[in-house]
Amino acid sequence: MARRTTKSTKSPRLARGYRPTEKEPFMNPRMREYFRQNLLDWRGELLMDTGDTLQKLKNETVAEPDIADRAATETERAVELRTRDRARKLISKIDAALERIEDGSYGYCEETGEPIGIKRLDARPIATLSIEAQERHERHERTHRDE
Repeated sequence: MARRTTKSTKSPRLARGYRPTEKEPFMNPRMREYFRQNLLDWRGELLMDTGDTLQKLKNETVAEPDIADRAATETERAVELRTRDRARKLISKIDAALERIEDGSYGYCEETGEPIGIKRLDARPIATLSIEAQERHERHERTHRDE
């Protein structure tokens, strides 16, 4: 199993424009801080969007007299609520990733314990499986879905 490091008490300062590379030790303090900041920024954006949506839904309580307008409004509201529900689930996954950064398990595949890879984490910072493990998982789901 891969060696996991624990977080130091003080977060390192990131140089402007810092991007993790394959050349540096995997999940070193700077790399963990980079992903932590990205996750916190993403979480903040989602929370801000959620607040905007809630305010919009509160302000749109006027009943539309026309049935077609009412149907369009209800459809828009349903789409917004589904989007917010997805955001809520995503925030939960972000929080779990932040916890993994704190406990030192972030960036390592939950199935194999091997490093997930910087490119994958940059593309999907909440990833918990390596590409190979994710592909196995998806193949397994496809074969068992048809049963």
